[in-house]
Amino acid sequence: MSTVTRHIRPARESDIPFILTILEAARSIMRSSGNPNQWKPGYPTEEMIRKDIAGEHGQVMEEDHRLVAYFAFIPSPEPTYAVIEGGSWLDDRLSYHVIHRIASFPDVHGVFRSIMDWSFARESNIRVDTHRDNKIMQHCLLSYGFQYCGIIYLLNGDERLAFQKL
Repeated sequence: MSTVTRHIRPARESDIPFILTILEAARSIMRSSGNPNQWKPGYPTEEMIRKDIAGEHGQVMEEDHRLVAYFAFIPSPEPTYAVIEGGSWLDDRLSYHVIHRIASFPDVHGVFRSIMDWSFARESNIRVDTHRDNKIMQHCLLSYGFQYCGIIYLLNGDERLAFQKL
């Protein structure tokens, strides 16, 4: 039995076509799992991915030399996290990192755990938000030990469920 070689590295401009394909696959996963509203067609935009890369926040996961996942690992502060309703952050004084735009191909398993293990090796305080209909992400977050903290609102006014793990 062969072992899978998986690692995470900073995304590069040359990765963008593959990242866009991964994002489209993630949108399909969302639609088929009852989450039709979180990522509209074209979101996240190529411009957002370019900004992630320029800011050194965009990360890709390679598995056996194939790009299989993308996410953004962004240091605090996250402006949309300044106000939280119906609860509170576990700690509101410590710096933290936010993980946004987690996306992968449907045939690759264990991506969420690999991303979180990598992230927690670099930061002990992580916040994530997700759409109310994204039951897969909520399950993954709770299974990994994140706690539900309340509701935050995106810049466009859309609500998101907020989670944190220290």
